Amino acid sequence: MRNVRGFINGIVFTVALLIAAGFVAIYEGVLPAGAENKPSKIEAWIARTSLHATITRDTKNLTNPLQPTDDNLAAGVKLYGENCAVCHGASDGKPSDIAQGLNIKAPQLATDGVEDDPESVTYWKIAHGIRFSAMPSFKKTLTDDDLWRVTMFLKHMDKLPPAIDAQWKKLPSAASQLQ
Repeated sequence: MRNVRGFINGIVFTVALLIAAGFVAIYEGVLPAGAENKPSKIEAWIARTSLHATITRDTKNLTNPLQPTDDNLAAGVKLYGENCAVCHGASDGKPSDIAQGLNIKAPQLATDGVEDDPESVTYWKIAHGIRFSAMPSFKKTLTDDDLWRVTMFLKHMDKLPPAIDAQWKKLPSAASQLQ
């Protein structure tokens, strides 16, 4: 019995010591906090696992209330150009200087694509943003219909009607605008 009690006390002491060391490391700035530092494997795992679980939970009954009309797709292209292209690129797939400075690289959506993602997942990411990344939430700056229009454009990006595809191809590259 005495050995068991000593063993348990040793575990409790070790856990308390590790927690205290963690707090000291955080408060002393030992852990890198700058955006130029890549997240550690544990940080990346925590963020990825939490994101997947949250999206799975929150998107079960989420459906796009809008139809993919030319007007909605054209509005989606325009909104994408105004709000997304600086990080996610235009049809040329070239990252801007800002995108190149992101430590968690923003996908260049013309080449990395999200066309095969469920619309509910894309909508959720645009509306809520992604914590521990540079992806902001647009829920306070775009209307719900506009969030769905951007989502719709991304879903149909590889099969746009000719007039909308021409509008997409004319969207100025954020990379060329910043040079």
